[in-house]
Amino acid sequence: MKLHTISLFLTLSAFWLLNSAHNTLLILLLGLAAIALVLVITHKMDVVDQESQPLYLTPKIFSYYLWLIKKIIQANIIVVTHIWLGSKSISPTLRWIKISPKTDMGKVIYANSITLTPGTVAIDLVDDKILVHALLQKDIESLLAGEMDRRVSLLEH
Repeated sequence: MKLHTISLFLTLSAFWLLNSAHNTLLILLLGLAAIALVLVITHKMDVVDQESQPLYLTPKIFSYYLWLIKKIIQANIIVVTHIWLGSKSISPTLRWIKISPKTDMGKVIYANSITLTPGTVAIDLVDDKILVHALLQKDIESLLAGEMDRRVSLLEH
């Protein structure tokens, strides 16, 4: 619990400093007071835990974000190309895909990653399956190949 509280303090402090246009002593003290109040409230509510603040993701998530950004850019180019080519170039597909992530956090990251990638939308998440709508059949095949699944599963360990 203590490590999560320290992490929350550092996160809130960084957020405050990034959004604060003025760094006078008064502003910094008000920020510190606001952060202290948030920490007291979250401690009393007992909401800072492994699920709400998964520290195990911190080091690994950045490489995943870089990979996901690359996939989003590639998918954007593909979707724009198919828009220019017209409706005959798309093959809308709806399919259940079996997933490997076991934790709720892993499943949510996977479903959100699918939705963030242009041309695909995660519609439903049930147990170890996600219902995906894709503009192109090859997007479903790409998900079935399992690269995103493997990368999200690695985040869980």
